[in-house]
Amino acid sequence: MTRLTMLQQFKRVIPATLRARLGRLYRERWKEYATSTYSQEGEDLLLARIFEELQIGTGFFVDIGAHHPKRFSNTYYFYRRGWRGINVDPLPGSKRMFERLRPRDITVECGVGAKEGVLEYFSFNDPALNTFSATEARKKEVAPFRLVERLRIPVMPLGPLLDEYLPEGTHIDFMTVDVEGFDHEVISSNDWSRYRPRVILIELLNTRIEDIEMHPTSRLLFSHSYRLFAKTLNTCFFVADEELKLGVDTDDGKRHERT
Repeated sequence: MTRLTMLQQFKRVIPATLRARLGRLYRERWKEYATSTYSQEGEDLLLARIFEELQIGTGFFVDIGAHHPKRFSNTYYFYRRGWRGINVDPLPGSKRMFERLRPRDITVECGVGAKEGVLEYFSFNDPALNTFSATEARKKEVAPFRLVERLRIPVMPLGPLLDEYLPEGTHIDFMTVDVEGFDHEVISSNDWSRYRPRVILIELLNTRIEDIEMHPTSRLLFSHSYRLFAKTLNTCFFVADEELKLGVDTDDGKRHERT
């Protein structure tokens, strides 16, 4: 019996007034204290807490390897709260889905790499595993996951992509990078003199806490004056130095330079 069939039978058997009372009971006793997350590891809730500290209410994001408008999304929590941004994913057909479910956003259907060109893209039966990394693709091909096809996908560096699609005068409040082992190529292709997100979330697969500082991607971010701020199982949060130097004056509630 499918879940839909069970729900249909439940509605036939249980009177509407009783269903309404059960719904209210659920909301009052359980859901009242729950907080929904759309990220795979709760990254959106941790990021929301960071923005509370930075006193940022709404803003603009860039999502590289966006995957899906809602599933495993680090940005949908913020979209529901009035944010907008740029979603980038190479999977053919992904743009139509984002434009339907996230109409305020800008969606770009392409890959991001060190230089403009065409790369082999490994597509799995679960699109969350898709990658440009041949090494990572071999690791992921373990049941129940399987490689479905190899595609030739156009890619462009991050800097030129932002040149083309970032609205003029817009500052990037956070950028999230989830590209299944292709993170260094993405980060190294940014123009750091022009595009400096306040917070960067980046998936560093199979990286222990004690190894983060020596990871090539971390070292690159350190060289651009970012600091490691937090970590979930696979995702590391880096915050720009200038954001960490800003404090809050308890008298006027404004952000001030810390001494």
